[in-house]
Amino acid sequence: MKKTHLLLATLLTVTVGGGIALIVHGVRDGSAPTRAATFETPDPSRSALGTPTPNPSTGVPGSGPTTGPVDPPPATLPGATRPGTRPPVVDNGPRTGNRVALTFDADMTDGMLHSLRTGRVKSYANLRIIEMLEEGRIPATFFLTGKWVERYPDITRRLAGNPRFELANHTYGHLAFTSDCYDLPRVPSRLMTEDVAKTFDVIEAYGGRQTRYFRFPGLCHDGAALAALAPLGLTVVDGDVVSGDPFATAWRPIVDAVLSKVRPGSIIIMHVTEANAAMTDEALPHILAGLAARGLTPAPLSEVLGQGSTNPR
Repeated sequence: MKKTHLLLATLLTVTVGGGIALIVHGVRDGSAPTRAATFETPDPSRSALGTPTPNPSTGVPGSGPTTGPVDPPPATLPGATRPGTRPPVVDNGPRTGNRVALTFDADMTDGMLHSLRTGRVKSYANLRIIEMLEEGRIPATFFLTGKWVERYPDITRRLAGNPRFELANHTYGHLAFTSDCYDLPRVPSRLMTEDVAKTFDVIEAYGGRQTRYFRFPGLCHDGAALAALAPLGLTVVDGDVVSGDPFATAWRPIVDAVLSKVRPGSIIIMHVTEANAAMTDEALPHILAGLAARGLTPAPLSEVLGQGSTNPR
């Protein structure tokens, strides 16, 4: 296992008719490079925004079925792999072209929910980031925890309704999948598969640009964690540019961390959790300006990975 320093935890739109083929070469599985895997990216126009309805037993918005057209089955989604095979792990797209992926994690733990209930924290949803991306027509990919979705169903619906935003999986409650991961409580091994599968169900209820991308909390994973996710047919996405935005007290170090490492094909990791990443919205305009100055263009993660082969870390 490799642990990247991460605390806690696109200006181009390409319309493709009939879907595109996403080809990933040389991705790794935590121990060795794997053979090439081909994923099919669906035509976004075929993916309609579903309206989440409460689950009759829980009353939780987003935990029930959708109304209206449903999204393509998982096998046709970006990041889908053959169930039963150990999932590939990717750090970046090809180092050609000019595309990079802006990714935002939406963490939510039981402790964070308690802070909201007691009023100690006002919000773990940074609307200013979302507004900047919307106003700039900038693509991005959001890695959502199930508990964040359930806490913010209207914001999740807003993300799903934007054709430039992709939705991905960041576990149900941001529990660790290894024993030593930034002091995060660990999900029992027997519940790892169920945790991630449940989160896909929660997110899929909202429609939009669904994916089979998954990111481990803290980027902490080992062979056992990867094996537990094999039945789900997904791709694990780490990233090669860690912004360091959680708990940052100034915006400039975040900007420096991103712009000093970003290259074509980079996957940039940031957070949309406001109280835990209060400086991200201050940093984002400077990051976008720096990317433009370097001739780099944000794009959805599926399009960044679809340019060609990735490099194993």
